[in-house]
Amino acid sequence: MKASERYISIVKSLIDGVESTQSDMIEKAASLTADALVSGGYVFTFGTGHSHILAEEIFYRAGGIARVYPILEDSLMLHKAAARSSALERISGLASALLDDIDAVKCGGVLFLFSNSGCNTVAIEMAEEAGKRGLKTICITNVTHSSKMISRHPKGLKLMDVCDVVIDNKGCYGDAAVEINGTMTGPTSTVIGAMIMEAIVCRAVEIASETAEPEIFASANTIGGDAKNAGIIEKYKPIIKPL
Repeated sequence: MKASERYISIVKSLIDGVESTQSDMIEKAASLTADALVSGGYVFTFGTGHSHILAEEIFYRAGGIARVYPILEDSLMLHKAAARSSALERISGLASALLDDIDAVKCGGVLFLFSNSGCNTVAIEMAEEAGKRGLKTICITNVTHSSKMISRHPKGLKLMDVCDVVIDNKGCYGDAAVEINGTMTGPTSTVIGAMIMEAIVCRAVEIASETAEPEIFASANTIGGDAKNAGIIEKYKPIIKPL
């Protein structure tokens, strides 16, 4: 079997594994998200390094929830200095400063955190600080990988220790899942994480629709899409800074 075929096969098996073992956690996450939408709260997202991709996955997206606030810090992402971001995600105190800059946190809601290893300080402290400020916290992490790691948190905590809901992406240790001549390639955390997030959004919108009408972005590349989105953008741009 070609490596490309092996990778697709592994991803399929991971999707099946998530569906069979994480459905209850996905339902809890969707319920908390729906509660935030109905109550006027926000859906915050945060990840560092490649995990910031998941923080943007449900933001300003066709079919996506309007009240999504991604916490995006350039120094923790990859487009400026990738190696430096790995060093900065281990620094204590940064999470609190980032949350201090977001007024929307006072409205309540839920925070999604993404970290495959779940052992770096910024993500863990972000979950702790968010909880202190009244947000429900949900993480998507790799339990197999995280269980083998030594935490970089000052108290030795891991992300899965401090979140209200923990969703396992079912990946392997090291993330890369395809072996080629002794070298591992083919990370799975992003594709599985994106699948989990979109599943949560679909279910959250379904639950929220029972009592309210969630604001949803249309594709800007469809007839009438720009017109529909214009009102949402005008309403939330003063609040959601990345918008």
